[in-house]
Amino acid sequence: MATTSRLETNFIRLLSRCESMASEKRGDTEWRLEKYVSALEEMLAALKKSTSKPVPEALTDYTRKVEFLKGLLEAEKLTSPTEKALANQFLAPGRTPTTGKERTSASKTVHLQTKARCTGEMRNELLGTTSNTGAADGELRNRRGTALEERQSATELDTVLQHHHNIQEKLAEEMLSLARNLKNNSLAAQNVIKLDNQTLTQSMRMADVNFEKLKTESERLEQHTKKSVNWLLWIMLIVVCFIFISMILFIRIFPRLR
Repeated sequence: MATTSRLETNFIRLLSRCESMASEKRGDTEWRLEKYVSALEEMLAALKKSTSKPVPEALTDYTRKVEFLKGLLEAEKLTSPTEKALANQFLAPGRTPTTGKERTSASKTVHLQTKARCTGEMRNELLGTTSNTGAADGELRNRRGTALEERQSATELDTVLQHHHNIQEKLAEEMLSLARNLKNNSLAAQNVIKLDNQTLTQSMRMADVNFEKLKTESERLEQHTKKSVNWLLWIMLIVVCFIFISMILFIRIFPRLR
C-alpha cells in the first residue's frame, strides 16, 4: 500500500473539517468555511504538483469534493430558495469516504441535508406567501412544516445510508466470492502444472534411459561389424593361398607337353 504524504494527510484533515462544518447550521457571519475551502484549493494544487502525489482516482475524488464545497458556498449566497435548490441539484458530491471512520461519503450526506434544507425553505416561502390568516397562524404552519421536513429528511437520509450499507455488504460478499474462486482456480492451475512437471520429468528420464540403451546397442553393432569384416578377410586370404598352392602342385604334377 502506498504511504500517505504529510501534505495529503493535512489535506484530508482539513477536508474532513470542512465537510463537518458544511453539515452544521451556520450563521451569516460564519466566514471560516470559505477560508478553509480556499486553503483546500491551494493544497490540492500543491498535491497535483507533488512528487509523491496520490493515485489519479484519489485526486479525482479530492477535486470533486473541493468543487462540491465551492458550489455549496456559492449556492448559499443566493437569495431565493428556488435558486438555491436548483443550484444544489447540479452539485456532484464525492463518491468515497474521506476518512476511515466514515461509513459513507460525508459530502453525500451534506448534499442530502442541503437539498432537504432548500426544500424546506421553498415550502416555508410558499406557505408564507399564500397565508392570509395572520402572523401567528403562519408561524405555526412554518414550524409544523419545518418539523415535518426535518423528519422526512431524516427518514430519507436513513434510507439512503441503509441503501449504501446494503450495497457495500453486497460488494464485500461479491469480492469475497471472487477471491475464493481465484484461490480455487490458482490451486487447480498449480496442481495441473505440478502434474505436467512430473510427466515432463518422467519423459526426460525415459529419454535418458533410451539414449543409454541406444548408445550401448550402437557400440555392440560396431564391434560386431568389425568382427565380421576381420573373419571375411582371413577367409579370402586362406582361399587365395590355397589356390596358389594348388596351381603350383598342378604345374609340378602335370609338366608342359612338348
